[in-house]
Amino acid sequence: MKLVLDTNALFSILNPKSISAYLFHHMKTQFLAPEFIKSELNKYKSTCMFKANLSEYEFTTGKEEIEKLIEFFNVLSYEDFLEKSINLISDKNDADFLALAISQNASIWSNDKHLKEQFLVSVYTTEELVDMFINNKI
Repeated sequence: MKLVLDTNALFSILNPKSISAYLFHHMKTQFLAPEFIKSELNKYKSTCMFKANLSEYEFTTGKEEIEKLIEFFNVLSYEDFLEKSINLISDKNDADFLALAISQNASIWSNDKHLKEQFLVSVYTTEELVDMFINNKI
């Protein structure tokens, strides 16, 4: 299975005590993300550190470790699918995640309900992934 991570899923994974982090490190899955998600992590670094109760060192080393396990894609690699994606979902800010998933024949890990408005790719919430993991489906 290939999963595109949205920004909030990645933030959750950065908390080493979260179920998202456990899933990320134990699922036999190929993780993908748009390149710009790295700048999002830096932009919201202090919020992420606060919510996960992480020191700067823990955040930085955790981020570096996680980034090694994700394949990042430049917008040029999925731009042919952006316009279609923008028209399929109500929150246009998430069109990159959908376009990347379409271009790579992948699913999306997101808790954003609006991503399920379309039917081109599967979108899994953390809760759904936990259920699939427990039942040995991933």
